Amino acid sequence: MARKTEQKTVAAEEAAAAQEPVAPPAAASANPLAGDPELLNDFILESKEHLTSIELQLLTLDQDPGNAEAIHAIFRGFHTIKGMAGFLDLDAVREVSHEVETILDLARNGALGITGAVIDRILESKDYLTRCLTDLETMLQTGQAPPARDNAALIEAIRGLGGPAPGTSLGSLLGPVTPPGPVTMGLMELAREVAATPPEPDVEMAGVACPEAPEAVKATETKAGAARSIKVDTAKLDYLVDMVGEMVIAQSLVKHDPDLATGLKPRLARNLSQLARITDDVQRTAMSMRMIPVGQLFQRTGRLVRDLSRKYGKQVELDLEGEETELDRNIVEELADPLMHMVRNAIDHGIEMPEERVRAGKSPTARVLLKAGHQAGHIVIQVSDDGRGLDKERILRKAREKNLIPPGAGLTETEIFNLIFQPGFSTAEKVTDVSGRGVGMDVVRKHVQKLRGRVDASSVRGQGTSFLMKLPLTLAIIDGLVVGVGQQRYIVPIFAVREMLKPAEDAISTVQGTNEMAMVRGALVPIIRLHERFNVKARFEKPWESLLIVSESGGRQFCLMVDELIGKQEVVIKSLGETMQNIAGVAGGAILGDGRVGLILDLEGLFGASHRE
Repeated sequence: MARKTEQKTVAAEEAAAAQEPVAPPAAASANPLAGDPELLNDFILESKEHLTSIELQLLTLDQDPGNAEAIHAIFRGFHTIKGMAGFLDLDAVREVSHEVETILDLARNGALGITGAVIDRILESKDYLTRCLTDLETMLQTGQAPPARDNAALIEAIRGLGGPAPGTSLGSLLGPVTPPGPVTMGLMELAREVAATPPEPDVEMAGVACPEAPEAVKATETKAGAARSIKVDTAKLDYLVDMVGEMVIAQSLVKHDPDLATGLKPRLARNLSQLARITDDVQRTAMSMRMIPVGQLFQRTGRLVRDLSRKYGKQVELDLEGEETELDRNIVEELADPLMHMVRNAIDHGIEMPEERVRAGKSPTARVLLKAGHQAGHIVIQVSDDGRGLDKERILRKAREKNLIPPGAGLTETEIFNLIFQPGFSTAEKVTDVSGRGVGMDVVRKHVQKLRGRVDASSVRGQGTSFLMKLPLTLAIIDGLVVGVGQQRYIVPIFAVREMLKPAEDAISTVQGTNEMAMVRGALVPIIRLHERFNVKARFEKPWESLLIVSESGGRQFCLMVDELIGKQEVVIKSLGETMQNIAGVAGGAILGDGRVGLILDLEGLFGASHRE
């Protein structure tokens, strides 16, 4: 009886949908819960998670159409969204989800084969639901109802995939409904349970009449202590991290207070030591809360690779490695655009057509690799392809045409490849809607440098191209060497330091009467005088009386000349404001243990400014 009631209800819904125009996602409703901002926000967050999972499963299904588990996972995602949307009277979302759910049910029962056209249509439905969620977000922010999104054509196209006989109700084709997975606490979860539970004969489906929570929900609620995670507003999390940073600064100020240095009693010393340990633990915990797996960033490119390869008739497979590597959430968000640029360039410029690859003795299917891992205290992200590689002669010719390099300049292979990061540089013969305007790779470098990182290119002609991005683990706190130049204090990030030395007098030489060089392990390395760069008075003018810090930029080493090494300290990075944000060689400021402010050096920027001069 319950099954017949559900079929009648679905048929009534379809008849109503055919006669009435599609309502906007946030249409006025008699349901008081439909306008609840908190419920809508929960719906948006959870639906986005489901849609992300749906897209990943669809890409898996594209490679393996017979993957039954992927079909079930996609079905559960759309079923859950349909249930929550029906609970909140979001008819447009519910209708599209319902139709896709029907097609997926045919597929999992063997009545419909998974083809490229089916996957394309489901992806189109996923994109439609994403736009609806964006409209809802805009409505919550502005208070204005979003425009109606017509879904009639999309629903008709989805129904065409199943090909039912005329007059057949698609809802009647549905088999027993599979619950959308484990139930957890919360009103949205209760809505999903209601959506998955067949109604009793005397229960009206119109409106939001909710039956009493079933025993499964009650049993789950009794296990509240088993919850493993909660959702926290990112603004609150960022504020917590900022306050932890302030606590680290305060603890450092207390530790280095001159009044305590004169006569520190044993008990006070123990208490300060305990405070330092607790502060370190709280800091590490707070920072780990902002870390998320880089795989979330990598997986966004799967859809891009599929769409572009189909558009240009190329065969491309995406390989992911090191997806579990964790990175600061803010860095992940900032890296989304640069990663998309590099993948687009790899498919458009780097990868050949299948017949061209076969003539070159390669597999017709190209491979794009995204790889992440730890190296020397920071994260390294690699984007590689096995395409045609970079053409050094062509890059040099274009660079000379644009006057990017002086005539007769001798450049290393790395320096030639890094020319592609210059603004407006492109070797494309024609401009496409994907790339070729020379506005891609310079954007990549600016984004990476903004994150205090660096990006380098390497390539082998005919074998492929690889880009390496080196980034700090977090944007908030770094380990640094505190160095002195005259009366000033500077912080050099430890991950940028290769070694420190006090050179002998005969190890210093001058090349062509201009550049000072130091002999370091058998190689001549240029010297950058930090006091000249920032116009401060140094204690030592001769390099052999000073301390040299050896670092590397763009594959080339250089020495930074300072007066002394004061010590090592973990510092909290502070922004210097808009007026000082574009100073070459300065990444930010920090409050030191004695209360003074020190500038955090950007060695990449220091060397770049000196090299350009």
